[in-house]
Amino acid sequence: MLKRALLGATALALLAGSASAADLANRYPVKAAPIPVQVFSWTGFYVGGNVGWGWVSNSFDYTPFALPTYSYNLGDSNGFFGGFQLGYNYQFANNVVLGVEADFDWADLGTSNTIIGGPVGGALVSQNVDYFGTIRARAGYAMDRFLPYITGGAAWAKTSYTDPFAVSYDNTKWGWTVGAGLEYAITNNWTVKAEYLYLGFDDSKTNYVNGDQLSVGTDIQTTKIGVNYKF
Repeated sequence: MLKRALLGATALALLAGSASAADLANRYPVKAAPIPVQVFSWTGFYVGGNVGWGWVSNSFDYTPFALPTYSYNLGDSNGFFGGFQLGYNYQFANNVVLGVEADFDWADLGTSNTIIGGPVGGALVSQNVDYFGTIRARAGYAMDRFLPYITGGAAWAKTSYTDPFAVSYDNTKWGWTVGAGLEYAITNNWTVKAEYLYLGFDDSKTNYVNGDQLSVGTDIQTTKIGVNYKF
């Protein structure tokens, strides 16, 4: 009797082991869920600084009363400038990025020359750009962390000049600007950029009591590099 019980228990154990082995054979390995890749977004506010090199085209047009205008080309002045910028970007689902940016730069871009010929030939005149800024829209296409863009809007500049009669004037000019750039995100918060801008302004005019008129032209081209912190 005992022998029969032991044989029965052994048979049950063997059957259970076979069923468990069959279950294990039918099971498949479970793959871990893929880790989602984080895509960088350009959306957000940012603030930063920049340095660059600027070229200024300077001109004097003198119009004696009831006589033709005589133009004096003072040549270009150039030099370093630096300042800061702040703005906001919004990235759409199709990777188009629209934004707005304002910047301010200190500069010392000036020239001084003795003009030759014409009604005021031999006089010493000068022009200088003390600081300037822009308020611009930006439009770009995000390629992950690369953002090529075009930009344009309003520009202003604090300028000074000395006329042929040694009288000095200070004024603030308003105009327009257009340009393009490339920005790259080195981390989720820090970006670097390179940018070119052309700034065009209306001429400054001085009317003299004898009816003569002086018109002073100033246009600026800039190339700059900058760094931004994105919030």
